[in-house]
Amino acid sequence: MVTAPVEGAVDAATYDGVDALLADARSRLERVEVQQAFEEVRAGALLVDIRPAAQRAAEGQVHCSLSPLVIERNVLEWRFDPRSDARIEQAAYDARVIVLCQEGYTSSLAADALRSIGITRATDVVGGFAAWRTAGLPVAGGNPA
Repeated sequence: MVTAPVEGAVDAATYDGVDALLADARSRLERVEVQQAFEEVRAGALLVDIRPAAQRAAEGQVHCSLSPLVIERNVLEWRFDPRSDARIEQAAYDARVIVLCQEGYTSSLAADALRSIGITRATDVVGGFAAWRTAGLPVAGGNPA
């Protein structure tokens, strides 16, 4: 079967792909292990869970005693940009923000996005919530497989 080139088609060979995107984002982060994240949160850092509600319900969440913020990924930058009308009270350029997703991939991209809007102390948790739970840190709910 012969196919004709599609107008406007993208040559995949000219792009690096998601693994390169992730590596690039992580090159700008000083990622933290779960125990360090726990200690920083206890000392006042903001822990931000960006997982969708369904995932938090299924897998559990960081215990409320640590006051985690739940801000889904699709609105994260608007909530943390100090210039945004949709910002949260804690939005500040010097805020220590530790982003948490399920396994530590999406959170790397999200933390890098926060850094790009000026939240220069943003980072993420290596291994995400799965590593947090495995480490025996405070969680609530969920029924992990």
